[in-house]
Amino acid sequence: MGFTLVYLSAIVLIPFAGLVLRACELSWADFWRLATTDRALAAYRLTFGASLIAALANALFGTLVAWVLVRYSFPGRRIIDAMVDFPFALPTAVAGLTLSSLFAANGWLGQFLVPLGIKGAFTQLGVVIALTFVGLPFVVRTLQPVLHNLDREVEEAAATLGAGRLRTFVGVIAPTLLPAVLTGFALAFARAIGEYGSIVFISGNLPFKTEIAPYLIVMRLEEYDYTGAVALAVVLLVCSFLLLGAINLLEAWTSRFAR
Repeated sequence: MGFTLVYLSAIVLIPFAGLVLRACELSWADFWRLATTDRALAAYRLTFGASLIAALANALFGTLVAWVLVRYSFPGRRIIDAMVDFPFALPTAVAGLTLSSLFAANGWLGQFLVPLGIKGAFTQLGVVIALTFVGLPFVVRTLQPVLHNLDREVEEAAATLGAGRLRTFVGVIAPTLLPAVLTGFALAFARAIGEYGSIVFISGNLPFKTEIAPYLIVMRLEEYDYTGAVALAVVLLVCSFLLLGAINLLEAWTSRFAR
């Protein structure tokens, strides 16, 4: 316990406390002014909005990917399973550069999508694409152990009692998977809020349009506006804790309901 507390304090608690103490040096009026500029509010909207969309997409499609990888055997399954971890191994800056090259007007995918009006590079859609890319492994890897431990005899019993596939999924499988889906959603959402490297290249970083809050914090630091950077960082820190706390409470309630 002592080693755990010391390690967590050195890695997590002390840096967070330093950030909060630095923010406490500001008056409430100055903090509010720095944290709620028009540029900051636009960055918040894009950061949290794109993170929410990406996390929802990962919750849906990540569940499908995990289901297929666990329940079906097909050629190349192990390769696809290994590719799920690719966003973990790939440097985020490389991921952003690769995605921007793919979705640019002359890219492999962009040359077909841009004529259709789908612009994936240097737009808000590009931010969502990058956040979805980095968040997918969190959902898949959270769900796979649950699917492996899911007792198929319960499904067979439901089928024996006359339940169809849809009713079996809704009444038997979904309640069991829901806590894991919420956990994966929370992890993907939290990861997306703090993402920086993969978005730098694909977003274009246009103020009021495609600029995210982490990038704005870096810009404040490069301008030696440390108080402005601290104000923005504290807002993201507080929002992250509140959102994760709310999702964890929902997950706990869902777990009790499922039992």
